[in-house]
Amino acid sequence: MFKAEINVTLRKSILDPKGKAAREALHQLGYNGINDVRIGKYIELFIEAPSKEEAESIARVSCEKLLANEVMEDFTISITKSN
Repeated sequence: MFKAEINVTLRKSILDPKGKAAREALHQLGYNGINDVRIGKYIELFIEAPSKEEAESIARVSCEKLLANEVMEDFTISITKSN
């Protein structure tokens, strides 16, 4: 069994209204050194596969078909062995 940790974020060219709102709120709290905030989503998949490469392939296809909007979002995948 493998654990896929997936981070999905908006592409840099896409406006992030949640990130902008969070940055403004942080500035109001006195954290003026924060220049940019980007907000995304974190997903864990537990995958039964014969190899790490196969688990990564399953995770990638899952992102491409459902978990991420490839027009607007980028994603990174980290695969580790899970018990």
